[in-house]
Amino acid sequence: MTKRVKFDFEIYFTNGGGIKGEDFRLDIAGDDITDKELADYLVNDMRLLMVGETRILNKEIITEKHKRKPFNAIAEKSLLIDLSHTIENGLVTYKGLPAPIICDYLSREDSKKFYDEGTQFQIGKIEMVTNTGTYVDCPFHRFEHGKDLSEVPLEAFADLTGIVIHIPFRETLAITVDHVRNYEIRNRAVLLHTGWGDAHWNTEKYYENHPFVTQEAAEYLRDCQVKLVGIDSHNIDDTRGKSRPTHTTLLGADILIVEHLCNLSLLPDDGFTFSAVPPKFKGAGTFPVRAMARLNA
Repeated sequence: MTKRVKFDFEIYFTNGGGIKGEDFRLDIAGDDITDKELADYLVNDMRLLMVGETRILNKEIITEKHKRKPFNAIAEKSLLIDLSHTIENGLVTYKGLPAPIICDYLSREDSKKFYDEGTQFQIGKIEMVTNTGTYVDCPFHRFEHGKDLSEVPLEAFADLTGIVIHIPFRETLAITVDHVRNYEIRNRAVLLHTGWGDAHWNTEKYYENHPFVTQEAAEYLRDCQVKLVGIDSHNIDDTRGKSRPTHTTLLGADILIVEHLCNLSLLPDDGFTFSAVPPKFKGAGTFPVRAMARLNA
């Protein structure tokens, strides 16, 4: 069965005037569509500019043959894919480092004494190390005089052309030069999908004997002038030793690192941009990010 939506609408423009429509009909994918999704669909479909207030009236979902390709609100939303783990109170990201404390600084109950009846607010308090959740490493993390989060330009964090390289951890833990050859990686965010996080995130097994990038592979990525390297593992280096050659190689070349990624299996191998933007802190070399991929339409 095919679904269409029948509705009236009013659209007002920020520079004055407006338009109205009655008994309008559009094709949809699925059984329903929200008023906001419908308004966005209508505005985009009619290529309207300077749109202010919109009103959807008398909306009715009907069964009727589609006239053209239907609008799919879910597909539109899925153009952005979240690649970050959720940070919650007590989460251990790196064994040996303290878990974050997330609590109320001002609770809704306590806020009642400051406001009129029915008005309440919550102000949160977070105490954590910067290596928590999905986070980015910049040069200051490794080098005293390297760029910190405030000195790395936004262009290094956002809208980077991305590529996913699949190296299943069940086949190998060591990611070598051979694993990253024969790909278009220059000036790209290279995301290494091992499946480790999918299998072991937030378990004891996650922290030990995890996938890592060898020094030789890091040098190859550096020489190919990649912009960023991300991995869905506990660390991009082999933590069984006390040296960190991959961090040293990449951060020494101003190549950012993102660790503890997730949902890389949802991405195509290419055809997307990658962003992992932290706050602009002075004197910090790592911080949690909301890592995401935007699929090319």
